[in-house]
Amino acid sequence: MLQDLIRDVRSVPRIEASGRVVALEGLRLEASGPRGALRLGTLANIGSPDGQLAEIVGFRDDLAILLCCEDGGDVYPGAKVFFHSQPALIFPNDRWLGRIVDPFGKAMDGGPEMPRGPYGKPVEAPPPSAHARTRIDERLHLGVRVMDLFTPCGRGQRLGLFAGSGVGKSTLMGMLAKGADADVIVIGLVGERGREVREFVEDALGASGLARSVVVTATSDAPAPARKRAALSAMAVAEYFRDQGKQVLCLLDSVTRFAMAQREIGLAAGEPPTTRGYTPSVFAELPKLLERAGPGLAGTGAITGLFTVLVDGDDHNEPVADAVRGILDGHIVMSRQIGERGRYPAVDILKSLSRLASHLQGEDEAALVRDVRRLEAIYADMEELIRIGAYTSGADATTDRAIRLHEGLSEFLTQSDTDLTSPDAVVDGLRSIYEASA
Repeated sequence: MLQDLIRDVRSVPRIEASGRVVALEGLRLEASGPRGALRLGTLANIGSPDGQLAEIVGFRDDLAILLCCEDGGDVYPGAKVFFHSQPALIFPNDRWLGRIVDPFGKAMDGGPEMPRGPYGKPVEAPPPSAHARTRIDERLHLGVRVMDLFTPCGRGQRLGLFAGSGVGKSTLMGMLAKGADADVIVIGLVGERGREVREFVEDALGASGLARSVVVTATSDAPAPARKRAALSAMAVAEYFRDQGKQVLCLLDSVTRFAMAQREIGLAAGEPPTTRGYTPSVFAELPKLLERAGPGLAGTGAITGLFTVLVDGDDHNEPVADAVRGILDGHIVMSRQIGERGRYPAVDILKSLSRLASHLQGEDEAALVRDVRRLEAIYADMEELIRIGAYTSGADATTDRAIRLHEGLSEFLTQSDTDLTSPDAVVDGLRSIYEASA
């Protein structure tokens, strides 16, 4: 107990400098303070040492520009500002499994206070050295047939899940949390609707998924720094378990809302809006976040990352989607049209790609998947003619086989959130459908 108390005392943010609020403009504050204490990303308390939390997001001459990280508080011109003397830290603990926390490590599930871990993890940390990282050479079974077959994932790989609203993204994330062959699941819900957090935890995730998960959340009404920090804190929690040698699956929903939060911060700090209103710092922060996932150093585990991207108006070439696709190791595209036809998960196998598929699949499996894709592409080209009855059966043998395959494949890839399949059964099932279409 004494050791725990000592650790808790040491973890309390030290405050060695203070200043004053000199201006209020919209969402931002401007404060004076000693130059040595004013560093980008430094946290501060407004009014008292335990008052409203704010973050330095920029500078104007000798003044610091701050944005509040939480609502409420007594902010007024001349209020005292207490600057923290250490970087932002979070203190994960093994007993965080099964819990829901906010971006600052405080309990959000109505349970007891979160126990502090043995040491603090920096919320903003550099990724492991590119030359010291281990290589990805082991496959991770995800438990979702369409992904295991057509976008195979390795331990430490980073995949993007690109979807519009209402296409089944949250349900798919819940399936991955329950079915993936990982030791720990870390879920970051960034800018999620407040109503949907509990629904996701209780319905999509369920008791079995939550038991091995840590959920870090900041809802849509939270200030921009808190929403941004939710993603960074989720990654820090994942790094804690990775350093213990665990295989971690990090599910972040969504990168788009992280980018929107950074856009708000950049605009408040005086950055000019550029591509579709996004500030330059958005595209600088994206790789810093996403590169933290991946294989760790020798002797540690790996963070397999699955990052969702909300495509505005189903435009898969909008700026954030385009930037994220260039950083990650593959992309999974969810189609509204496929969902409307009743196949869930609504993954478009022709537009989805894993860049490590050739390293993870055996020759027989790779040839099988390649042939199935080819036949599905033929069906997609002829689909309109087939639907209006303009194609006559028997006109082309390959098209006839594509039609027979499509019917069986659609049924096989349809999967409920409680239907989990072993890796061998997935490949055998696809092979049976392929051979039956001959």
